[in-house]
Amino acid sequence: MKKVILTGDRPTGPLHLGHYVGSLQKRVELQQSYETYILIADMQALTDNAEHPEKVRDNIVEVALDYLAVGIDPKVATIVIQSLVPEIAELTMYYLNIVTVARLQRNPTVKTEMKQKGFGAHVPAGFLVYPVSQAADITAFGAHLVPVGEDQLPMIEQTREIVQDFARIYQPVLVEPEALVPKVPRLPGIDGQNKMSKSLGNAIYLSDPPDIVARKVKGMYTDPKHIHVDDPGTVEGNPVFSYLDAFDHDTDVVSAMKQHYRAGGLGDVTVKKRLIEVLEGFLEPIRRRRSEFAKDPAEIMRILREGTMKGRTAAGRTLANVRRAMHLDYYQD
Repeated sequence: MKKVILTGDRPTGPLHLGHYVGSLQKRVELQQSYETYILIADMQALTDNAEHPEKVRDNIVEVALDYLAVGIDPKVATIVIQSLVPEIAELTMYYLNIVTVARLQRNPTVKTEMKQKGFGAHVPAGFLVYPVSQAADITAFGAHLVPVGEDQLPMIEQTREIVQDFARIYQPVLVEPEALVPKVPRLPGIDGQNKMSKSLGNAIYLSDPPDIVARKVKGMYTDPKHIHVDDPGTVEGNPVFSYLDAFDHDTDVVSAMKQHYRAGGLGDVTVKKRLIEVLEGFLEPIRRRRSEFAKDPAEIMRILREGTMKGRTAAGRTLANVRRAMHLDYYQD
């Protein structure tokens, strides 16, 4: 049997280049070799969007379109809507009883995200227990591997703790997952100060039209000391070169541009023009495929419905094992 991979995204907006470099590209590569579940995590999106559920609903199809456009094949990868798999919510409740509030408050990822979102003392309880919900996602599908960025490693560690504690208290019926960290550097936002993020407004989206991409690239942060064309420039930490490293397949050209930029005589306008051309070559076929899929919304919903039903079947098997281990299988002989 193939090993299982679980990945997913919160449907709070369209997906961007950071998603592609950090996870989507790897998902497309691995989908033939692993049993792949891709979760559209709408319940987790509501942890900080509870007052705007329409935002989450509207982006379900948008995220699905991005998946299909980059090459996710629904014939081999299963796309699941989280809220339509109630088994996940039930598993979350069981796991909450073996996790302390203090442990959740120590989770570095949760602490960082709470600070970024400025919750202060008004942290939604659903947001605080996010790691437990994520553990339910991972274990529901029996995932062996979970591709994540380094900032999400504490979430996987907490999932492993829950699996171990469940085995100690009840029975070892859950799969203990491992993190799969991509060997690519994190793509910075166009502001050069943070990772690319929907909430920070510093992203280039997979569905952005050419004029928007060009405008965003032209406004990208570069080396602030590279004021004049003849000034030597810094390549390290320069977002424009980070993007060229990620998307320009002509490494010889990129290498020569770096050398020229460091020595002086190469302007930011020229480098950005190269990046615009490279990104347009990458994004144009994605936009074209997205447009074709968008013409048949009924087919998108069929894919989501069938994937979710398959997800429920897998999660149902896990839940049955969990109930049996906890002696909650009341109607069994």
